[in-house]
Amino acid sequence: QVQLVESGGGLVQAGGSLRLSCAASGRTFSTYAMGWFRQAPGKEREFVATISRNGYTYYPDSVKGRFTISRDNAKNTVYLQMNSVKPEDTAVYYCAARRGNYYYIQGDDYEYWGQGTQVTVSS
Repeated sequence: QVQLVESGGGLVQAGGSLRLSCAASGRTFSTYAMGWFRQAPGKEREFVATISRNGYTYYPDSVKGRFTISRDNAKNTVYLQMNSVKPEDTAVYYCAARRGNYYYIQGDDYEYWGQGTQVTVSS
């Protein structure tokens, strides 16, 4: 069982930056692929970023070049650095984890989810 706790959300102006963190419990964090998803009011959950256990990453075009996912296995933590944010980035951001050797972009592929952290971008 893995517990995930996100932090770092808040209010930021368009063009600014924010870094989200997701702390994971357990001793096997390094064996998990991690992902970030988001959900805005009235919209479906959207894939934001993923990182494999070996550090390979993948992003959708909507955030590519602006967001960066990284992990620190010694701290059992995955990060999402958000730069040049836009009002359309406003959403609740969720961290997710699953065992596996690759990265994963479908929400249904993930086993564990955090409670989410709100990110609001003002124009």
